[in-house]
Amino acid sequence: MATQLLFYRNAVPVNAQRHKMTSVKAGDSFAFARNVNSVPLVASEFADAGAEMPIVFAGAGDNIVPTAILGATGSQNAFVSGEGKWGGRYVPAFVRRYPFVFSHETSDGQLVLHIDEEFEGCNTEDRGERLFDGEGNQTHYLKQVLRFLQDYQRQFNRTRIFCQRLMEHDLLRDMEAKFTLPNGERRQLNGFKTVDRDRLKALDESVLMTMLKTDELECVYLHLASLRHFASVAERSGASEAAEAPVEPAGADA
Repeated sequence: MATQLLFYRNAVPVNAQRHKMTSVKAGDSFAFARNVNSVPLVASEFADAGAEMPIVFAGAGDNIVPTAILGATGSQNAFVSGEGKWGGRYVPAFVRRYPFVFSHETSDGQLVLHIDEEFEGCNTEDRGERLFDGEGNQTHYLKQVLRFLQDYQRQFNRTRIFCQRLMEHDLLRDMEAKFTLPNGERRQLNGFKTVDRDRLKALDESVLMTMLKTDELECVYLHLASLRHFASVAERSGASEAAEAPVEPAGADA
């Protein structure tokens, strides 16, 4: 749940009684995401996200998820400017869905739509889009939000299967990225994993064929190709240079 909520401060269930008069004024400010240096991705985003940001795998145990690296230093999102503008071409769906999120399955297995009531665009002054009409029915806007979140959840579930296959065949290994800041200080990002090329090459042909037919093999190569963007993310973060091998096995010498 912590991963799902990252920048949500007060996410509460959406219902007609509590939010009958609530409107959402969505703008172009991404200031809410300024202090996160990574966000989860779903597999369908690999092509767009991987064109400008590194894609790695993060988490522990069975909870491994693809993750876009957005900054090279601490809790800094290098894609968000001081004015809250997004500086890249692609905005991850995890960010675009804010201030809404699915959470807490009900007893019959249904996910419940939540909204962050501390989002600056939430109001009761009819600014933006209403969530419910005068009779308490869902507006067209809220129905669009639900469709987007439902599609995101389907993609998320499919991505979990992809990650389970990577773990099943022991294809992931611990990695870290190292950077040199302008003042000469060395920084590093760790706690993530990447696909091991040698283990991938050693896979049985039947497994590779399955991954090919399910587009998982394409995702693996998009992930590996995206690792070249560690240097550009370091530049966005104000780093003067990246190490010659910006991504290397955890525990390796600098």
